[in-house]
Amino acid sequence: MNVAATSPAEALVPQRPPELPPQDEDDDNSHPVLRLFDGLFNFVVIVAVLVASFFYFLRVEFDRPGPLQVSTIFAVPKGASTTSIANRLTEEGIITDRRIFMAAIFYFMRLKGEGTLKAGEYQFDKQATMREVLNTLVDGKSVQYRITFPEGWTSQQIVERISANAELDGAVTEIPPEGSLLPDTYSFGTKDSKEDILQRMQAAQRKFLAQVWEERDPDIMVKTPEEAVILASIVEKETGIAEERPRIAAVFNNRLRKGMRLQSDPTIIYGIFGGSGMRDHPITKDELKQENPYNTYQIDGLPPTPIGNPGRAAIEAVLKPAKTDEVYFVADGTGGHIFSTTLAEHNRNVAKWRKIEREIRARQKAEEEAAKLAAELGMLLPEGEDGLTPTGGPVVLPQRNPTR
Repeated sequence: MNVAATSPAEALVPQRPPELPPQDEDDDNSHPVLRLFDGLFNFVVIVAVLVASFFYFLRVEFDRPGPLQVSTIFAVPKGASTTSIANRLTEEGIITDRRIFMAAIFYFMRLKGEGTLKAGEYQFDKQATMREVLNTLVDGKSVQYRITFPEGWTSQQIVERISANAELDGAVTEIPPEGSLLPDTYSFGTKDSKEDILQRMQAAQRKFLAQVWEERDPDIMVKTPEEAVILASIVEKETGIAEERPRIAAVFNNRLRKGMRLQSDPTIIYGIFGGSGMRDHPITKDELKQENPYNTYQIDGLPPTPIGNPGRAAIEAVLKPAKTDEVYFVADGTGGHIFSTTLAEHNRNVAKWRKIEREIRARQKAEEEAAKLAAELGMLLPEGEDGLTPTGGPVVLPQRNPTR
């Protein structure tokens, strides 16, 4: 129903809207506590985003391929600080940012307790990441070098090789007893010393000898591990052919059983020259008669000590010799030996070897004369080395009577 205005003024004034109900003061967004909470929340969110972004950046940089263009070796000396290591890694172009690297060290090593940086010499591959660099330094897997000692070498020869190795620290103060070292190839790092290598060789020899001694043939003539090493050192010097060692060991074992002297040439050499090594020229008759504790042509049984450091195969050959009645052997001219059970057979084999020796010496002499003649002719050749005269004709060589 429409209500009409009662006067003109009333018709011009619009009706007022109804008043809103009063609001609760707690719902007012402008309350100071709410504003503070809202501000703190926004601040925390922003900080969290920044921190997450920062750590994401660090992780990306930590795992980014490094600046190395080629593989390189990096040495960490004993007692080096983490700061100095990080500085050198940066200076040598292995990592890009020492600050990120130091942050990683703090996080992984200080907060999480995941090891320490270790001294040593390390190899870093091309474009190694900072994570790979840090893992390598913490793992301590330094660069490994190798040093090899041939079977049969004397302790003096072994010490000389160790002393000449520049990668090993320290010095050798004393030559170990003959036969106490196990020849082999040994790996080592820059933190190892020369004495460390000798101690490892001695430990390896003790361990191996204890193991194989328990498995020995009960019928062998050597009665102690020390005697086994003495005889093995002789076997080692007598042949370089692996297949012959058990057979030569059997010959010496049979001779000991029969009360025969060993008559081994290498023992004479050791008695004369000691641990300095073996000479090249043949043994003389006077040396065969020379009396010393190592001359097995003059003494009964074994010499007082080993004449070198035998390898595993020679020791095993002595402890498990071949089953044979042979008591003689002589070189066959090819690097091996001919074996026999009787003296008559042995003497025939020796005669064959003497003939081979004469042929070898004659051939060597002929080769030396040919080399000398070639050198003399080389001095006579005019100008070039083509054997032609300046006009292109051949040089007439002098004639010599053939050797009869």
